[in-house]
Amino acid sequence: MTVTFAALTPGHRIDGPSFAVSSESIRLFCEGSLDFNPLHLDDDYMGGNFGKTNFGGIIMHGMNNFGLITRMLTDWAYAADAVHRRLETRWVKPVKPGDTIRPHGTLKSKLETQKSRWAVIDVEVRNQRDEVVTTGEATIEFPRE
Repeated sequence: MTVTFAALTPGHRIDGPSFAVSSESIRLFCEGSLDFNPLHLDDDYMGGNFGKTNFGGIIMHGMNNFGLITRMLTDWAYAADAVHRRLETRWVKPVKPGDTIRPHGTLKSKLETQKSRWAVIDVEVRNQRDEVVTTGEATIEFPRE
């Protein structure tokens, strides 16, 4: 559904597609990003402790969450001739093979300036247990009518 800036109200929700995480999808992201950190590839390495943290196995790249959020935002914005301008995220919980994650966005506020119109969106990614794994904030620029 295409949305217009005028029709947007705080609380408007955007839902992205779900993504099933597997060891293979993690490996493919490693290859695509050229990030071969053992955090993402070596279960034996990840079986150990990192200070007070024990992940118990490999974890997905946080930037994979970033990509899912970006896809959600651009799919939504481009339909309205708007442009995704900014995204800041914080990784809250590790994502592991076997998890299914899905991004969501909620309109926080709108702002009109002399030159443009802006939508500020709270974003998050949740896993299949409805746990938040990533939070953040995005800005979308809408064209002047």
